[in-house]
Amino acid sequence: MTNSNDSVDSSDALLQIGFANECQAWKLESRFFPSKIGGKPAWLAFSDLPCGKDLCCEKCGKPTIHLCQIYAPIDNKQSCFHRSLFVFFCRNPECCDDNDSKNFKVFRCQLPRANDYYPFDPPVEEENWRPDVKAEKFNTLCHICGNKSSSKCSRCKILFYCSKDHQAIDWKAGHKAECSTVLSMEKVKSRSNDVLLKEFEVSIETEESDEDDIHKDEREAIKEYEDLILQGRGGTLQGETAVDADLTAMALKEDKTYEKFRKKIHSNPDQVLRYERGGKPLWVSANHIPKDADIPNCPYCNEKRQFEFQILPQMLNYLQMDDIGKSIDWGTLVVFTCSESCDSGPAYKKECIWKQDFSYEST
Repeated sequence: MTNSNDSVDSSDALLQIGFANECQAWKLESRFFPSKIGGKPAWLAFSDLPCGKDLCCEKCGKPTIHLCQIYAPIDNKQSCFHRSLFVFFCRNPECCDDNDSKNFKVFRCQLPRANDYYPFDPPVEEENWRPDVKAEKFNTLCHICGNKSSSKCSRCKILFYCSKDHQAIDWKAGHKAECSTVLSMEKVKSRSNDVLLKEFEVSIETEESDEDDIHKDEREAIKEYEDLILQGRGGTLQGETAVDADLTAMALKEDKTYEKFRKKIHSNPDQVLRYERGGKPLWVSANHIPKDADIPNCPYCNEKRQFEFQILPQMLNYLQMDDIGKSIDWGTLVVFTCSESCDSGPAYKKECIWKQDFSYEST
């Protein structure tokens, strides 16, 4: 199967970038192996879905919701003919702390070409093609979030939920009025849902940039800042004592890291993610960069994890969650996965996500 424009090519060392686009909802269903933001997860394997505690926020204990997923097959590994990475998060802003990823979850799922869920041949991109290829044939899913359900409405016995929290939300959102009536599933499905994020397709392109020009721009920006320091116009951290000199060095390092980030995304400012399996992340700050010991080995095969992709702060522009006061945000979310993309363990294998926020210490 050739990779579509909404999947990454994880077999090559090319750096690829993703952009958010609106598209028809049917194109984002599991049968078309989408890369997408928001909505309900388009599950890859339809059995052994993550559920319960695995999908709960480690801070508040409430269920997380789908943030995004990336279709990332590995061409030279048969068991990874289909492969997707799923990111979930808690949308409670009180659980969002600086440089802390406990309110995020990430899972890896992979399948060989011949499997129990999908036809052997590539999908036909038509709305009416194989609508039966869906997780609901194998599971009951939460009406609110699309995660695996653990209970159902005891009154109508039609709608299912992953938690009491989502059942209560749906009760207030309209199920209370309709529960005692003869339910039309089409009507129920058309009801608005304020829990999920708006859906967007993520289209993938290879980043095309002249590295020499980028490095030149970085050098020029850093040189300009250093000149300001020498002229005594470098801000409050330029000083005369040894302590002040150390702080100035920290500021220079900080600016170099952020300046690299800024320059890298300058030519494609709307990109929402960067993908380079086995490559290096683009950090937004010199602070809170993980060391090797900070990224645990794969719990299923004990192999090292490696960088696979990162979510950029530009994705926040599409989430429509801005509010006065504390909110969900990040500088970058960096996903590390098993370097062997092993087959051990459950169908949905937990991977590692590292949250780094912007640092303003040098301002």
